[in-house]
Amino acid sequence: MDERRLAPAFVELADSLVDDFDLIDFLTLLTGHCVDTLEVAAAGVLLADRGGSLRVMGSSSDNVRLIELLQVQNNSGPCLTCYRSGEAVIVPDLTEDTERWPRFAEDARRRGFTAVHSLPLRLRQKVIGALNLFHTATRPQDPGVAEVAQAMADVATISVLQQRTAEDQSLLTQQLETALGTRVVIEQAKGKLSERYGVSLEEAFRLLRSYARSHNRRLTELATAFMSGTAPLTDLRPGQPQR
Repeated sequence: MDERRLAPAFVELADSLVDDFDLIDFLTLLTGHCVDTLEVAAAGVLLADRGGSLRVMGSSSDNVRLIELLQVQNNSGPCLTCYRSGEAVIVPDLTEDTERWPRFAEDARRRGFTAVHSLPLRLRQKVIGALNLFHTATRPQDPGVAEVAQAMADVATISVLQQRTAEDQSLLTQQLETALGTRVVIEQAKGKLSERYGVSLEEAFRLLRSYARSHNRRLTELATAFMSGTAPLTDLRPGQPQR
């Protein structure tokens, strides 16, 4: 764990706690800080929809996003168990612990992951999702990061709820449903940019997010405008570093 990055990470996450913050951009920021600060191999975030089903809302890479989608589609995996129980789920060795979630373990190992740590997004007794940390042999699980990782998950929960009480179900549901819809638009924008510039989906998302930040626009608003044709994004420059 890189302790030098802890304070700046929490400051940046806390700075996002405003009334009109971009949920998907925030969750992407969260997963990025998990990778950089906690020194995990990858991270993903799932949130529950109106019916209580988990949806993939943020990930540090498309590789992780596919693993998370597999869990949701098969209705099985440590992340779902974490959400349903409201307790952290730690799988220190995916080569040994294969009986509980065999398809998840096989897919995760095939993509190079050796361990997973799932943390509940929870406020009091209310659980709204899970933050999932993935490890590899080169970036093994560090027992010392559990407390810090849960603190990041708690910040994410507060951000999603946006100072609303846990009992205000209608407002929370409305926010999550809106975010789920915009997630689809962002994926469409990634695909269109990927095809236009001949870059990977991850690079396309980096370009879109970097442009939104440098032009002081919300990520979801920019993706929607791009797909509708009102923001052609002809001045994107693949290969430039992200701001």
